Amino acid sequence: MFSFRLETTDPSGARAGRLVTRHGEVATPIFMPVGTAATVKTVTPRDLKEAGTQILLANTYHLTLRPGHERVRRLGGLHRFMGWEGPILTDSGGYQVFSLAKRRKLDADGVTFRSHIDGAEVRLTPESAVAIQEALGSDILMCLDECPPAGASPSAARAALELTAAWATRCRDAHGDRPGALFGIVQGGTDLELRAESAAALVALDLPGYAVGGVSVGEPPEEIARVAGATCALLPADRPRYLMGVGRPEDLVEGVARGVDMFDCVLPTRNGRNGMLFTRTGHLVIRNAEYGDDDRPVDGECGCYVCRNFSRAYLRHLFKAREITGLHLNTVHNLYYYLALMRTMRDAIVRGRFARFREGFYAARGEVPPPLS
Repeated sequence: MFSFRLETTDPSGARAGRLVTRHGEVATPIFMPVGTAATVKTVTPRDLKEAGTQILLANTYHLTLRPGHERVRRLGGLHRFMGWEGPILTDSGGYQVFSLAKRRKLDADGVTFRSHIDGAEVRLTPESAVAIQEALGSDILMCLDECPPAGASPSAARAALELTAAWATRCRDAHGDRPGALFGIVQGGTDLELRAESAAALVALDLPGYAVGGVSVGEPPEEIARVAGATCALLPADRPRYLMGVGRPEDLVEGVARGVDMFDCVLPTRNGRNGMLFTRTGHLVIRNAEYGDDDRPVDGECGCYVCRNFSRAYLRHLFKAREITGLHLNTVHNLYYYLALMRTMRDAIVRGRFARFREGFYAARGEVPPPLS
């Protein structure tokens, strides 16, 4: 069971829609917190719900290594295993082809990893990546792909997109009409001609959704926005568009401005654990001495549990004292900020006021909006 309904397109081109999955509906545009190993670090499913989370992301490669996808299947599937009732999207392991390049060998049939946990050999093929995601019970499955690094040569970028297209066909054939929606991933680096070629090959497969991959691996923000916008223009308007691994709050705004519907990134959780907190006026680093006597909340206009109950001074104390509670509270705030930002953007799109919202977003930060290109 899966469908996507495009509800509104703002004059700017930003979109509001709705995903329907076996485990509930998702109003887009949406940000997906990253729960790589069946948990979003430091927070519980209850915290995630209270922050406004609608859908999570988990990772095929990591869950295959530990605790093992067959164990998760025996224990009732990923939703029951981690106590999350809402939709779950699983990455295929394709990002690890990039991030664990020193620990893998790539060939036309698949990729062989040397486990970062115990050194054991782990083999992923398009067919096994699909089978693992099906065992986990994913609502949205991703095709296995090759994600080349930023600055890859034209020949390497072409080889990656050709392998990605061939693997997408195999993933589609392996998945068939079983539960869960299979998304293809557009590659091609920053070369728009290669992007167009990759998009055409994937659109021909008539998949339920499409992702823009390979744009959060070292490219500057303006390149991410340029490639995302050009790629989205090549994808069917009636299918969801997912910009993988992005990003900063301004990256989300610029992605939505270019027609993106879905995002994920470890930034709000990882940065929270490292003491960086996001606010409407920019970010602050809570460990800094200037907050030692600061009785204000992180953001006076934020409605999260943290801002309603704790001061900057207290959060700084927790961080400096290395108290686990501080990591938890920082993460709760950052996730709430990200998800509230998405809700605000959706509301602006529905009202036909996204351009005004975008100007206000940058004005609050004392910045000028970058050009839309």
